Order: sequence, then C-alpha cells, then structure tokens
Amino acid sequence: MDDKAIFARIDSLVAEEHELRSRRSSGQIDSDAETDRLTELEETLDQCWDLLRRRRAARGAGEDPDEARAGSSTQVEGYLQ
Repeated sequence: MDDKAIFARIDSLVAEEHELRSRRSSGQIDSDAETDRLTELEETLDQCWDLLRRRRAARGAGEDPDEARAGSSTQVEGYLQ
C-alpha cells in the first residue's frame, strides 16, 4: 500500500468517525456497537499514521518503504504521546 492509498484510507476512516461522533452527540445513536466501532476506528487510524511514519523513516534511511509494516494495535496504542 503506497502513501496515497494510506491517506485515502485515513480520509475514509476519519469521515466515518466524524459521522458516528456527530450522530452520537445528537442523540441518534447510543449503543455499545457504535462505541466499539469508534474505538476500532481510533485504533485503525493510529495504525495508519504509524505506517506512514514507518514508511517515511524507511525512505530516510534509504530503505524500501514498501517493506514497512504498521505496528500491532496493542503496540501502537501503547506509544507515549
């Protein structure tokens, strides 16, 4: 997956996240399924951003960015902010 495809995926995930948050704040939804989906979206977004950082680092080190892989959800969520 190249950077352009990763950014397209991020855009799609962010749009879904905003839609769910908007519907939840307006009282249209309030279920565990939507809460679980928001958590899943946040984790997937973090993995996408992690993959972009790893690809950038690989390029900077003269390596093939296509060899970069995102960290697991557990690893990415454990990063210090």
